[in-house]
Amino acid sequence: MTDSMLVSHCLLGLLALTFLVPRAQPLAPQDFEEEEEDETVGTSLLAVPCDYDRCRHLQVPCNELQKARPVACLCPGLSSPAQPPDPPRLGEVRIVAEEGRAVIHWCAPSSPVHYYWLLLWEGSGAPQKGPPLNTTVRRAELRGLKPGGAYVVCVVAGNEAGESRVSQAGGEDLEGVSFPAFGPCGRLTVPPRPVTLIHAAVGVGTALALLSCVALIWHFCLRDRWGCPRRPVAARAAGAL
Repeated sequence: MTDSMLVSHCLLGLLALTFLVPRAQPLAPQDFEEEEEDETVGTSLLAVPCDYDRCRHLQVPCNELQKARPVACLCPGLSSPAQPPDPPRLGEVRIVAEEGRAVIHWCAPSSPVHYYWLLLWEGSGAPQKGPPLNTTVRRAELRGLKPGGAYVVCVVAGNEAGESRVSQAGGEDLEGVSFPAFGPCGRLTVPPRPVTLIHAAVGVGTALALLSCVALIWHFCLRDRWGCPRRPVAARAAGAL
């Protein structure tokens, strides 16, 4: 093969590489924007925790919150629905002594719950059971409380498998009963009404005033009856000299 033929083949190869092999195109700014949009869409479709608070009053059930999102959010873990629920946690207890009532707040357990109710003990005997409350409720009122009364209140949760456990709150001596800090039961002491305290203070003051008057009258009556040793005025003057 001659040199001219080799040169011709080389030229043909260069021409083929130039026109047949595609050239790499530089990325335009819109290409970067499309990639960022794809990443944003992928991130938005990731599951996130649901806006669910166990202690929030009128809290929407978590399974309903999942249905409101294009991608189901993550609910807190729950125990099996075939088991009775764990005890709720009693929270803030706000007493309104003037009206004889108390507002009870609690937090839901990590269990499926279909309803709640309150149990109230006053001294010994069976407790008073409140009406059933739906699963969204976290706050309820107790009415008809006596000023100065001592009570024990418990929150009970229930489902198809049974009821949550409640410590033995009833008995002859409520003062000797102790409850866990984060349990379903707690002690409730209603202070006397302010008007009652004022009446009691007025009564005690009146009684003390009467006793003082009686003591003074009795003292003067006895002195007049048996007499008191009195020194003559002249004798006192002479003694002074």
